[in-house]
Amino acid sequence: MSSKKSSINKDSTGYLFILPFVLIFLIFGLWPLINTFRLSFTDTMLMSRSYKYVGINNFFQIINDPNFIKAFKNTAYIWILNFLPQIGFALLISVWFTSKRLNLKGVGIFRTLFYLPNILMPAAIAALFAALFDYYGPANQILVRLGIFPEGMNFFRDSNFTQAMVIYIQWFMWFGQTIIILMAGMTSISGDFYESAMIDGASSGQMFRKITLPMLRPVLVYTLVTSLVGGMQMFDIPFMLTDGRGAPNGSIMTANVFMYLKYSSNKGHIGLASTVGVIIFVVTSIVALAIFKILKDPDDNPKNKGKRS
Repeated sequence: MSSKKSSINKDSTGYLFILPFVLIFLIFGLWPLINTFRLSFTDTMLMSRSYKYVGINNFFQIINDPNFIKAFKNTAYIWILNFLPQIGFALLISVWFTSKRLNLKGVGIFRTLFYLPNILMPAAIAALFAALFDYYGPANQILVRLGIFPEGMNFFRDSNFTQAMVIYIQWFMWFGQTIIILMAGMTSISGDFYESAMIDGASSGQMFRKITLPMLRPVLVYTLVTSLVGGMQMFDIPFMLTDGRGAPNGSIMTANVFMYLKYSSNKGHIGLASTVGVIIFVVTSIVALAIFKILKDPDDNPKNKGKRS
C-alpha cells in the first residue's frame, strides 16, 4: 500500500513541475492563437466595446486589397533571396570548420564573430543601417569625397536598393546562427562513415553528397522551417528602415507590415489585422507541411521499409 502511495506522490510531483509551462503556454500561446481566429470573424475596433460577427467578410476584404498579394510576394522574395545564400555559405563554412583534413585554427573565435549580429536587436540594426545610408550619412560622405557620386544619393528612395538592404540585413543577422546549427549537426555525424569512405577512395565532394547531406537532412529541415516562420514574421527591419509603410513603392511591405497597416489605417480595426494574422498562420503552416513532405527521409516511408526487408 505504501509503495502505491509513493508512486502516486511521484507522479503528482512531476505534474507540479510541468504545471508552470502548461499554464504559460495556455495563457500566452494557445489562447492568443484561438482569440485571433475568433477576432478575424468580427468587426472589433480598438476603441469600441461592442462588436459583431461578420462571417468571412474580413477575408474577402483582405483578399480583394491590391496590396495583399504584393505584401506576400515581397515577403517570399525577400525570404528566398536571403535564405538561399545564407544556407549555401553556412554549409560551406560549416564544412570547412568541421573538416579534420583542414583542421582550421581559431574556429571558436570565427564562430563567435559570425554569431555576434544575432544577439543585437533588429530595431538597433535597422536604425544603424538607416543612419549609414542616410542622405547625410557616412556612405554618401565617403562616395562624394572619393568622386564616385557628384552629390549625395537618396538610397532609400530606390526600390531595388531598399529591398537589397533588407535582404542583406536579414542574411547578416541570421547567418551566424545557421552556421552554429549546421556545425552542431555535422559534428554529430560519426567519423566512421568518413573513414570508410576515405578508405574506399571517395573524394570530399562525394562524401559531402553521399554522407553529410543525407545525414544532415533533419537539421536542414529544422533550419528551413524555422527560417520560413521567421521570414513570414518579418516586421521590425522593413518597418524601421524607412517610413514604416513599406516604402518606396511598397517594395519592402511584408505580410506583417501589411497587417500593421490594416490595423493602423483603419482606426484600430483589430478584426482586419487578425484576419491577416490568420492568413499568415495558415500559409506558413501549409508551406511548412509541404517542406516536411518533400524533404522527408525515404527510409521513413513504410513502403520502402517493406521493400528493403
